[in-house]
Amino acid sequence: MSLAPRLDLRQSQSLVMTPQLQQAIKLLALSNLEIEGFIAEEVEKNPLLEAAQTDEVVRPERVERDEPAGADELVGGTVTADPLDVDYATESHQQDSVADGGGGFDGALSATGGSGGAGGEDAPDFDSFAQKDATLADHLLAQAGAVVDAADWFIAQHLIDQLDEAGYLTVPLLDIATRLGAPLARVEQVLAQIQTLDPTGVGARNLAECLALQAREADRYDPCMARLLDHLDLLARGDLARLKRICGVDDEDMADMIRELRGYDPKPGCRYGGEPALGVVPDLFVMRTKAGWGIELNAATLPRVLVNRRYYHELSHGAQDKAGKAWLSEALASANWLIKALDQRQRTIVKVATEIVKQQEAFFLHGVSHLRPMTLARVAEAIEMHESTVSRVTSNKYLSCARGVFELKYFFTSAIQAADGGDAVSAEAVKSAIRALIAGEGAKILSDDTLVELLQAKGFDIARRTVAKYREAMGIGSSVQRRRAKALQGSD
Repeated sequence: MSLAPRLDLRQSQSLVMTPQLQQAIKLLALSNLEIEGFIAEEVEKNPLLEAAQTDEVVRPERVERDEPAGADELVGGTVTADPLDVDYATESHQQDSVADGGGGFDGALSATGGSGGAGGEDAPDFDSFAQKDATLADHLLAQAGAVVDAADWFIAQHLIDQLDEAGYLTVPLLDIATRLGAPLARVEQVLAQIQTLDPTGVGARNLAECLALQAREADRYDPCMARLLDHLDLLARGDLARLKRICGVDDEDMADMIRELRGYDPKPGCRYGGEPALGVVPDLFVMRTKAGWGIELNAATLPRVLVNRRYYHELSHGAQDKAGKAWLSEALASANWLIKALDQRQRTIVKVATEIVKQQEAFFLHGVSHLRPMTLARVAEAIEMHESTVSRVTSNKYLSCARGVFELKYFFTSAIQAADGGDAVSAEAVKSAIRALIAGEGAKILSDDTLVELLQAKGFDIARRTVAKYREAMGIGSSVQRRRAKALQGSD
């Protein structure tokens, strides 16, 4: 064996993740709203890119058609040049806004306008008409001036700032007094003044104090109610017999006290300052047509981007050095690749959604009880893509159909074997059956063992521990918890 230095030639193969491929993979996992933010960043970085108004939608696909190749072929650079968009005037599918139809309001709306509304940039901003709700702090500070002395105003401001969104003071008063350099008794006095403000119960340090403040306001805070509020844990467990002994009341009085507590607000601060709940914006629309099922991307949240060829020619014909020409070529290549990647992303999403609709057609026709077991591997095999690609496509994507809005991941469920040896059923179908049985149980509470028997009678071969797992996942209590809740309701 020679130990002398020498040169050797070796040939090997390796898979390299190019920046373009990494970008294409990243785009697949983003929702339409996230894509909008990504494109905004790219437009800011690349002067050859410009955002365009969305006035067209991706051509609706039918479940019977063969789809073009997906994002897997982006590695080889194969991208079809067939147009994806069609004119809304020729389609009868879902329209996302008045501007989509190109004609509403006697043609005053134009899809090419800067804002998509009448008058372009001069159109009124209807969002500006909505008055912002006052926050809890604003609401309290507006009242505090009438009850708090000027010398204690800075303490009141600090206490109000420390309230959480429910209106509770979670910071110990001693810490606040130390931080402000004020006597503890003075801070307690200011807190007592804040607790007199509207809404009643704000400024409390725990649930019992919050309910006690509301009971005093209603003139119902007697010794019996005080003992009840000191033992809310027993009330939560439904131990009414022990509560009656502690409070020294009979069944009628206990029922009256519980009814009174139910009328109080445990989170008074939530009435103010909460942000409005935002609905889920679907990425896809599914509608039934005469030719089958139509799959359409949500054009309202799907941004478009174009390459400014005119600006490129102006720069390319100008005086440039070698570094400038290289930068311009790189910017053009990056812009072209982004457009191709976005185009392929749309095709891939529609392709995956089409296969989901095809395999879960019974769900779209008859509901969740007909949801079939389905895996990522099964869809990937049907459309000849990698399983990881399907997983990325179905992440953070929502589908809107006649039955509501569903996440694409919702349709991928495990299988539960049928008791009669027939086709397996979806876990979501079993959950739906459990929910229906518990909702209709009435005065007789069904145990998990009884639920197993009823489900097996329906053809579901399921174990007791699986029923318990599904029940807990749906936020439904055990039979003991439900029985106690029924007892509390019966005491009203």
